[in-house]
Amino acid sequence: MAEEKKAQSAGVWPTVKPFVNGGASGMLATCVIQPIDMVRIQLGQGSAATVTKNMLREEGVGAFYKGLSAGLLRQATYTTARLGSFKMLTNKAIEANDGKPLPLYQKALCGLTAGAIGACFGSPADLALIRMQADATLPVAQRRNYTNAFHALYRIVADEGVLALWKGAGPTVVRAMALNMGMLASYDQSVEFCKDSLGLGEAATVLGASTVSGFFAAACSLPFDYVKTQIQKMQPDASGKYPYSGSLDCAMKTLKAGGPFKFYTGFPVYCVRIAPHVMMTWIFLNQIQKAEKKIGL
Repeated sequence: MAEEKKAQSAGVWPTVKPFVNGGASGMLATCVIQPIDMVRIQLGQGSAATVTKNMLREEGVGAFYKGLSAGLLRQATYTTARLGSFKMLTNKAIEANDGKPLPLYQKALCGLTAGAIGACFGSPADLALIRMQADATLPVAQRRNYTNAFHALYRIVADEGVLALWKGAGPTVVRAMALNMGMLASYDQSVEFCKDSLGLGEAATVLGASTVSGFFAAACSLPFDYVKTQIQKMQPDASGKYPYSGSLDCAMKTLKAGGPFKFYTGFPVYCVRIAPHVMMTWIFLNQIQKAEKKIGL
């Protein structure tokens, strides 16, 4: 009986392990990146040094972790689902490929699918995070004053209905598919290249591959983020007509007016925003896997 139970748990852990590891690495990365993100959101009110000083003076250290509960919930849903499902999808694809390494296009397809799955699970927490972080930039009278992520979700459902949790989920899913295609496929490919072609050690491989992954995550997702931002910011003209009828119309008009590089306006700033979290996620994931190996998990 004991052996049977052991066999069952041994069968369950390998299945849930990529999901647990993915969520844990994303949550740890958020704890590191959250203060930087909070300063970035308020940069319109002055330089980074001025914003940091004002936040410390007015609200103390806690100001840097406003919305942390929503950020952690987002990682517990979004990153758990995307990294876990990517590992499962690539394992299945490797099995179908007779154990041979996957070509880049198959890794990209797995990344696209994993991104869509993750975004569907993470969309409610993403909405709560955006609103909680945006509260700091609003006048006091307009603030929603959510106390934590679960309070935010409860209030959204109570005030706007359950479906409001997936408000704007369409563009979010498309952006997540592009981001994860770039992030996940490029990391796997870079690890293979660093190990097999360059002969780098483990630490150098993880650092190099995570840097490449952060860059491609930003490069693949910025065009979609640019279109989403233009749609969100657009204002009607004097006759009440909006400049774009939708995302596709915005993309076509942008391409016609400024060419493909127009979609990469502000790329350095966007890369600085996206890449550090991607890099920290991979670095923490590697450390978690090493710790599990040591204790025999």
